[in-house]
This record gives sequence, structure tokens and C-alpha cells, in this order.
Amino acid sequence: MKVFKSKDDIAQPLKKAVKKPIPVQCCQIQEDFQIHTLEGVLKGKKGDWLMVGIEGEIYACDNEIFIKTYEIISD
Repeated sequence: MKVFKSKDDIAQPLKKAVKKPIPVQCCQIQEDFQIHTLEGVLKGKKGDWLMVGIEGEIYACDNEIFIKTYEIISD
């Protein structure tokens, strides 16, 4: 089994890729919250976003990550 500890461990050339723009549903939650999933209980904090993915899965996204990676679109 190959083990990668850093980018320097990758012997083959790396390609560039852009994440596909897949719309998801979301809302910002203004209090601490919990999400019950098949993997267990996930915790979100005030200001985090509650996300609904393309398969109907729900998850939390930290507000700082949301701002960097998502853009609110209109219907």
C-alpha cells in the first residue's frame, strides 16, 4: 500500500481540476445545532450552514469555508 504524507511523495504529474458547480440547498443557523447522520451525530455552531446535498444528505459547513467555496444563487 502506498502512503502519502505530503505532496513530495507523489511521483506522477499532477493535473488541475475544478469542482463542478452542483447546486445544493442551504440555510445559515443562528444557534448551535446537531445533525443525526448514518455516521453519527455531527455538531454545528452558531453561524454555520446547514446543507442538503444532491442525494438528500444533510451536513454542516463552517461559515468561513462556506464563504470561500459557495455563492448564494437565486432560483
